[in-house]
Amino acid sequence: MQRSKNLISWAGPVLLLASLAASGPSMAADASHLTFVTHAAFFSAETKQPKSVDPHAFVADAAAPVAVGPQNISHVAGFRPAFIDQDAMTVAISNAKGEAIGFTLGDWLAASGSVTLTPAAGGKVEIAMSFDHLKPGGHYSLFENHFDQKPVGFTPLDGTATTNDFVASADGKAKLTIMAPQPLTHDNAVLLVYHSDGAAHGAQRGDIGVNAHHQLIARIPE
Repeated sequence: MQRSKNLISWAGPVLLLASLAASGPSMAADASHLTFVTHAAFFSAETKQPKSVDPHAFVADAAAPVAVGPQNISHVAGFRPAFIDQDAMTVAISNAKGEAIGFTLGDWLAASGSVTLTPAAGGKVEIAMSFDHLKPGGHYSLFENHFDQKPVGFTPLDGTATTNDFVASADGKAKLTIMAPQPLTHDNAVLLVYHSDGAAHGAQRGDIGVNAHHQLIARIPE
């Protein structure tokens, strides 16, 4: 299956270093090393939310009416977007329909990762990523944000949606390398999307807030 080709062994760092050495010192010097942050923290800061909120994770609240959340995600009554600085980390989170997605809020926010972007031949970019604290056996995909588009646009990180999805290992880890078709700038970010339905969605992220949930993001610096 294509998905299995995305996962690489823990020898990944050695292979990446060897690749950089073979490409010459200028390639290695041009590499950018970034750390993923939770999408909740990024979104809250970028949009200046009055409370730090996760627009893709919902918690039970009997007083919550049917509403449209801060990222235009409609949710059912009895649930609201999670407040990451106020809600208990032990609370179970759900999708916008109130269906459990298998995380506590603490587990959801614990995900972490790093990314290295290295120029490659033909104007392409090699994007090597490492993730920890993902959902064991969880289904994920990687997209590129386009902040220069209104509304913000999203395209598969590999440009074709053939290598941008993967399944986390049994211990919640993943390492993979994707070749992006063109350089990324500050108008772009690398976005990790969790799929709570356990399925790949190809060139589209899926039903946002229902089966597709933004978990981690790394914006390219200026």
